[in-house]
Amino acid sequence: MSIVSTKVHGYAVSGAHAPFAPLTYALRELGPSDVKIDIAYCGVCHSDVHQARNEWGGSNFPMVPGHEIVGHVSAVGNQVKKFRVGDRVGVGCLVGSCGECDNCMAHEEQFCRKGPTFTYNSPLPDGSFTYGGYADGIVVDEAFTLKIPENLDLAAAAPLLCAGITTYSPLRHWNIEKGQKVGIVGLGGLGHMGLKFAHAMGASVVQFTTSLNKKDDALRLGADEVVVSTDENAMAAHAGSFNFILNTVSAPHDLNPFLNLLTRNGTMTLVGVPPKPPTIDISNLIFRRGSLAGSLIGGLAQTQEMLDYCGKHNITSDIEIIAPSAIDQAFDRVVKSDVKYRFVIDLSKNT
Repeated sequence: MSIVSTKVHGYAVSGAHAPFAPLTYALRELGPSDVKIDIAYCGVCHSDVHQARNEWGGSNFPMVPGHEIVGHVSAVGNQVKKFRVGDRVGVGCLVGSCGECDNCMAHEEQFCRKGPTFTYNSPLPDGSFTYGGYADGIVVDEAFTLKIPENLDLAAAAPLLCAGITTYSPLRHWNIEKGQKVGIVGLGGLGHMGLKFAHAMGASVVQFTTSLNKKDDALRLGADEVVVSTDENAMAAHAGSFNFILNTVSAPHDLNPFLNLLTRNGTMTLVGVPPKPPTIDISNLIFRRGSLAGSLIGGLAQTQEMLDYCGKHNITSDIEIIAPSAIDQAFDRVVKSDVKYRFVIDLSKNT
């Protein structure tokens, strides 16, 4: 990979148990279809914690995480057509794919058969690995760069690039619309976005939580009703009534009580990855022709669709802005679910 002298300042971990520390490195040379982005903000995703702490295995160090990136274009290649210097842009989980397989041709680059190139911790042809958005700059092909609507607060738009598309995509794929009954399991970084989207789409939305102290927040965010999932009577009152349930929880939990809530032809889609495979009572699916599904972010076209939808409906994430010096503490708080509802790093601060 060719290198230019332009340096960027990032924040990296040198190992699974190491704290974040400044790292200066060079970006690749600006190619004909590339844009250089001066990063203003980057969201903190729970998957950043998993990878920086090597909880999934396969992490490469030093690692600069971050795939909820927003900022402004500072330079463009000579063949770039979509962007100009000064444009408000974003980068999500992907920065490359083969562009030739059936999934890429269908604008589902996240399922690229040759393996997509992720924004960080992803191998490159020269043996190096991608560095992400915990930095003040990045170079990305224009095909993987997205336009941020002008009316959206830039910092609050950052989590849309992962938490937003992760929840918007399944709601669109399963054609959620006015009059349907939708459940959202979990009220965190993902869940609060799923709740906002389902409400905007006109569904009757029930928020499931294990904590009654989240009720007021759930109602404020658009829930029509809040159900404590450990309350058997409250759960039984909704048996067989949901068209769709979006389950955002990655912690171990029993899926069967939620499957029992599906109506005929209902679907529960998982976007969280529990550490152990669940045990499923198949009768919960057979006797209602129900479906248990999964969903992974979204392709570039759908991600832009989601951003435009957010611009139209003025949807952003509820965030807490932090300086880079607070990333380690933020990681600990993410693990404890102690954030409402997404941390966003202000990259203009160097401490």
